Amino acid sequence: MIEMKTIENVLGNTTFYALILATLTSWLNLFFLKSKIWSNLARSSTFLSSLFVVNLLLSRWTNGKYFPISNLYESILFLCAILLIGQQLAELKLSTRLIRCLNLPLVLCLYWFGNSGLPPEMRIITGLAPSLQSNWLMMHVSVMMLSYGTLILGSLLCLLFLLLKTYATKKADLTTTTNSAITITNNEAKQTIVETKSLSKSLLEIIDIWSYRLIGLGFPFLTLGIISGAVWANEAWGAYWSWDPKESWALITWLTFAIYLHARLIKGWTGQKTATIGSIGFVIIWVCYLGVNFLGKGLHSYGWIG
Repeated sequence: MIEMKTIENVLGNTTFYALILATLTSWLNLFFLKSKIWSNLARSSTFLSSLFVVNLLLSRWTNGKYFPISNLYESILFLCAILLIGQQLAELKLSTRLIRCLNLPLVLCLYWFGNSGLPPEMRIITGLAPSLQSNWLMMHVSVMMLSYGTLILGSLLCLLFLLLKTYATKKADLTTTTNSAITITNNEAKQTIVETKSLSKSLLEIIDIWSYRLIGLGFPFLTLGIISGAVWANEAWGAYWSWDPKESWALITWLTFAIYLHARLIKGWTGQKTATIGSIGFVIIWVCYLGVNFLGKGLHSYGWIG
C-alpha cells in the first residue's frame, strides 16, 4: 500500500511538471521560438502528460479495485485525460498550435486545483460510498465526463474562432487604414492583403466545422449521461428527477447546446453567431461541473466532500 502511494505521488508530481513544460513550450513556440525543435518538445511533453494522467488513473483503479470516477478528484483526472487526448486528436485535423495553447493552461489549472484546491482526504483511496456501489456508476459518470470533455473542446474552439475573428478584423482594418494613409496602390501590397484574408478565412472555416463536429459528438453523450443518471436516481432515491443543483445545471447545459445545434441545423447559422452560443456554453459547462460543487448541497454533494 505504501509503495503504491509512493508511485501515485511520483506520478502526480511528474504529471504536474510535464503539464507546466508543455504549457510553457507551447506558448514560447507560438510567440517567440518558432523552430521545429520547440514544436516537437511541446508535442512530446503534451503526450507524456496524457500518458502520466492515464497511468495515474490506472494505478488508482488497480489499488482501489473500482473504476476511478467516484469523487471530484478522480473525475478531474479523468477529464484531464480526455482533454489532453482530445486536444492531440484535434491537432491532427486542425494543423494549428492555437488549440494547444488554449487547452494546456486550462488542463494545468484544472489539475492544480484537483491536487491543491481539494481536501487531501479526497485523494485517499477508501473504497466506494454505499450510494455509489452500483453498476450505473461507470456508465453514468464516464459518459458525462466524455460529454464534458468533448463539449469543452468544441466550445473552446468557438472561443478560438471569436478571438481569431476579432484579430483578423482588427488587422484588416489596420492594414486598410495604413494603406490609405500612405496611398499604396501597387499590386503586390493588394495581393498580400488578399492572401492574408484568404488564409484567415480558411482557418476560421476549419475551426468552425470542427467546433460543430465536437459539440455534435458531445451532445449525444450528454443526453445519454442525463438519461442514465435519471434511471440510476430512480433506483437509488426513488425519483427520476429531483431538481438537484447538479441536475438543474446539466439541463441548462443540455438546453444551451441544443440551441447551438438547432441554430446550425435548422436556422443554418454558422460562424460568429454559433461561436457566440458555443462560448456561452463553455462557461455553463464549468458552472455545471465545478461551480455547483462549491455549494456542498444536494444529492450530488458527495462529489465535493468525498
